[in-house]
Amino acid sequence: MRCPCFSVTKSSMAPRKKLKGLVAATITPMTPDGKINLPVIRQYVDYLVNEQNVKNIFVNGTTGEGLSLSIQERKQLAEEWMCQGKDKLDHVIIHVGALNLPECQELARHAAAIGADGIAVIAPFFFKPTNKDELIAFMQKVASEAPEVPFYYYHIPPLTGVKIRVEELLDGIKAQIPTFQGVKFSDTDLLDLAQCIHKNETGEFEFLYGVDEQLLGALALGADGAVGSTYNYLGRQTNLMLQAFAKPDLALAQQYQFLTGEFLNFVIKLGFGVAQTKAVMTSVSGIPMGPPRLPLVAASSEFIIKAKAKLDSIVWPNGD
Repeated sequence: MRCPCFSVTKSSMAPRKKLKGLVAATITPMTPDGKINLPVIRQYVDYLVNEQNVKNIFVNGTTGEGLSLSIQERKQLAEEWMCQGKDKLDHVIIHVGALNLPECQELARHAAAIGADGIAVIAPFFFKPTNKDELIAFMQKVASEAPEVPFYYYHIPPLTGVKIRVEELLDGIKAQIPTFQGVKFSDTDLLDLAQCIHKNETGEFEFLYGVDEQLLGALALGADGAVGSTYNYLGRQTNLMLQAFAKPDLALAQQYQFLTGEFLNFVIKLGFGVAQTKAVMTSVSGIPMGPPRLPLVAASSEFIIKAKAKLDSIVWPNGD
């Protein structure tokens, strides 16, 4: 059943805001028996906006277990986030990537129909594109199904194994994908990112960094913002880091980055992934995120206790 405030129309007269700052990679809430839990998304939106000062979201990506969801579930989630985010969120980007082209296209058409502010696609990673022309051809076939919606490439080679450098993709890409708007760059290759930003002298593209513990380095290179899972529960502190960097107060910005890194370094050693992210978000926000979907398994009680204790022990700058 659709959200009562759901609408498939969106004013074409409103000027598009540049996507910058923090974008929360949303978690998909699930019930204890593994079904998507749509009713908590309203509370989730309010928490992001009011408690974390985060007004942009990236739906059905890695953190959202998008590739573990059915097409129907992904559509329901996209609709619910669009509905509950109406007049509250600035940008709702829907990830429409899948392992086959028809599903990507179906999801792209759906995202356009519900008024999404952008769509993103991951490189297919079973049968992989082996060069930039193959990857661009795939993306073009997806983007053309939503010809008025800004399109983002979701670059995450640690998961896809597709290591085509983003810098190579940019040459002439607008001619092939007119809606191309930018990249969610989830890789530690800052040389590639730097070359992308250097080429983007006119600022027509947006580069959003996706490795939370290295965000400050990406900002120094000129990244427009970031998409990440930690902004669900450390958004307020990371926004303060962005403010410090903009002043500029590099020493203060470093403090925030070091402390975020201290927490992530701690939990990574314990074993940290989507399941553990759900547990941390549940603990911090009080909103039940539920278990992950198999083959992922729920975080252990030992992890939850240790992660909470670590996060509670961190003293943020200025007593925040």
